Amino acid sequence: MTAITDTMRSTFREQGYLVVPGVLGESELAAARAEVAALLDAEPAPEGHVGPYALWPRFDQPDPHPLLDLYRRSGIVDLAEQLLHPGLGRREPDFAQLATTVPPWPHRPGGPHVDGLTPGEPDGRPGTFSLLAGLWLTDHRLPDRGNLWVWPGTHLRFGAYLAEHGADALGRVEELGPGPYPRIELGEPTQATGPAGSVLFAHYLLAHNIGNHDGAAGDPRRETVYYRLHAAGHRKRWREAVTDPLLEFRSAAVR
Repeated sequence: MTAITDTMRSTFREQGYLVVPGVLGESELAAARAEVAALLDAEPAPEGHVGPYALWPRFDQPDPHPLLDLYRRSGIVDLAEQLLHPGLGRREPDFAQLATTVPPWPHRPGGPHVDGLTPGEPDGRPGTFSLLAGLWLTDHRLPDRGNLWVWPGTHLRFGAYLAEHGADALGRVEELGPGPYPRIELGEPTQATGPAGSVLFAHYLLAHNIGNHDGAAGDPRRETVYYRLHAAGHRKRWREAVTDPLLEFRSAAVR
């Protein structure tokens, strides 16, 4: 099993995201892609569709959903716990996002967003979480193949914004501009890259958006399975977690 190193933890804390290669081997990757193909065959995109297409299966059935089973056997939770602060425990996700991008789709994102605000949760709480985990089922080593665009370091600047304006500013979407995302210094975006079988971890507050796929018609679609992960107790302390964005995460020296 791949382990999270001190260098990886430092990168995550500073940049707000981390790519961990080699989480799935070839046979595991082939099995996962077969499961995903069956799900997409059962709920296909409209004929002739190009660009993003996603399924959002919930895990509230008696029998484990294939994507929950994939989460459990992939080891994502063990890697996530090496980023989260010791003692916060684990909580399984309630749903997954099966995200695909069908080429050609030359769209470049005009800006970023933050998840879970439109809509929020039924009780009115913003849909915050601790960590986004994206399992790459297709190759992302080259840019412009449906890669996620991220704005490094924005998790810290967004946290500072919320510390100044209050955590409940997350619920005032009209103040967050397009996206939604606050009008803070974004810096330059980058495309997350790496081989199939990698896992992307991204901080909840990190600015991100769907990327373009410049492949030709008939080229392979991009396939990623996303899980929104909550450290145990996150829903009770979500205000503290978004105003102190490293609260739930280990320092490089803590194991």
